[in-house]
Amino acid sequence: MLKEKLRSTRSDKKRDVRPTIPVTLKECIYRISYITNTPVKDVCVDICEAGVVSKKVMEHMSVYFRRQIWLDQTLYRGDLANASIKSEIPAGQKERITMRFSQRSFENIRTLGYALDVTPTTAVALLLDASVKNSDFINEYVRIFLSKHVDEGRMRELEQVMTFINKNNPYEEQISWSAITSFIVDEMKTGTSNLSQSINGWLDKLK
Repeated sequence: MLKEKLRSTRSDKKRDVRPTIPVTLKECIYRISYITNTPVKDVCVDICEAGVVSKKVMEHMSVYFRRQIWLDQTLYRGDLANASIKSEIPAGQKERITMRFSQRSFENIRTLGYALDVTPTTAVALLLDASVKNSDFINEYVRIFLSKHVDEGRMRELEQVMTFINKNNPYEEQISWSAITSFIVDEMKTGTSNLSQSINGWLDKLK
């Protein structure tokens, strides 16, 4: 007699999601990946996991919530009369991007999709766009990366450089961690072997 074997779902099983996003957004994510030397899939997951628990990002998206949900111990009210967020999906050329979520993170994505009345895949595409535009997240993401590759003294010097530039530039623009790192990475292309050496050389030029 054949016995039926039931396979239990592993608690750490990953869920593949492949949203279609604007090419410009994809290029931005690839640049963050390059700057931080982090795989694109991991950058995408980091962006989404930070965005779905960010009060700033969720408040921005919640005006389109059509159902009430709890996310990160916060209650967001929905209303079927709210405009559909589908109308905010940008037109133009799009490409797929692939990422893998833990089961817990995917449940948050699915909950967000339920609130927005869209599929989890569409929710990921919208969350990526909203989160990348959150400068607080990008700056902190790059700052944490730099702190792992640059000694404490150099980090303080970088902070002082940013403070000086932001206080004295005539353009009324705030220079961010990501902007400075992007500039330094461009300098690396001239032949510096690694990010740490490039940062040290860049700071030395300012003295």
